[in-house]
Amino acid sequence: MKTHLLCLEFLILAVHVLVSSGQMEPKKQVPSNPLMATQRLGLVERDVQGPVRPNITMPRRRLPPMCTGPTEIRDTFKYINTVVSCLVFVVGIIGNSTLLRIIYKNKCMRNGPNILIGSLALGDLLHIIIGIPVNVYKLLAEDWPFGVTLCKLVPFVQKSSVGITVLSLCALSIDRYRAVASWSRIKGIGVPKWMAIEIALIWILSIILAVPEAIAFDMITMDYKGEHLRICLLHPMQKTDFMRFYKSAKDWWLFGAYFCLPLACTAIFYTLMTCEMLRKKNGVQIALSDHLKQRREVAKTVFCLVLVFALCWLPLHLSRILKLTIYDEKDPNRCELLSFFLVLDYIGINMASVNSCINPIALYMVSKRFKNCFRVRCHSPQEVSSNF
Repeated sequence: MKTHLLCLEFLILAVHVLVSSGQMEPKKQVPSNPLMATQRLGLVERDVQGPVRPNITMPRRRLPPMCTGPTEIRDTFKYINTVVSCLVFVVGIIGNSTLLRIIYKNKCMRNGPNILIGSLALGDLLHIIIGIPVNVYKLLAEDWPFGVTLCKLVPFVQKSSVGITVLSLCALSIDRYRAVASWSRIKGIGVPKWMAIEIALIWILSIILAVPEAIAFDMITMDYKGEHLRICLLHPMQKTDFMRFYKSAKDWWLFGAYFCLPLACTAIFYTLMTCEMLRKKNGVQIALSDHLKQRREVAKTVFCLVLVFALCWLPLHLSRILKLTIYDEKDPNRCELLSFFLVLDYIGINMASVNSCINPIALYMVSKRFKNCFRVRCHSPQEVSSNF
């Protein structure tokens, strides 16, 4: 009996020791990472755009695992984009400023179509001076030290510049049809009043359409690898219903209004212009053959500008639309598709930047008048007017 009591006391003592040791042992804590929540919440955006971006105040939801592929694509793009942006900056400033100077210095070049081309060049010049240097710094540094004002100003100027380009191309297409439709109207030197009003309306409308960009972009701060970063981006949480709708429909809006519109306008009015030329083929054409050759050259120049615009902006819009339509963030095989979208997106960004400097080059290659002006301007500015 005593033996059983001793065994029972020993068993109770052992259990007491085990319980006491379990209570005294410190609990193992999982090391906390201050960026963990940010990484999880911003996972989808980082998959699409590369860098980590915080998405605060978003409700928690189950997100797919992170892509484990290498990030060499984005690192390579940094250097490619820097080189391309520097070339665009130099060529764009020289080409567009020379184009504006040619139109300003030569009275024979001050007509309706050339003034629209000059308006287009001025819009490109503003984008090159303000947007490109800031974007290159933003890509390389990843921190935004310029404040909220410039954070809103840069996308505003970019969208205004694209709007000026789009509306100017539409106006040029309409002007070419109007010039062909009125065969007896001989082109004079100077800018008609309606053309000055048209250019003013183009700039005003472009500025108004770019206002949502200034409202939507904002700065957020985050801690990443021990550094306090300030980031300028399209804010994920918009305050008004209109801005939430704009954010959700932005890519479709840009594709329709800033890409399809000038192409559709050119297709419609150039078709009408061709029909008009065929209808009046044997009429006034013989009497005004020299003048009609000039109009055809201008029409060919405008068509070339629209074609260059389409080629430069197609990759970027194609990337965004495909991402909206066929990309599925829950697909386990999405990472391969995502790599393709990243490459297409990076190519599109560089091509869109090239569009800001390529118009003077296109004019030099297509238009004999602009080619002569560029050549003489490079040698002797005083001799430009003698060639016309």
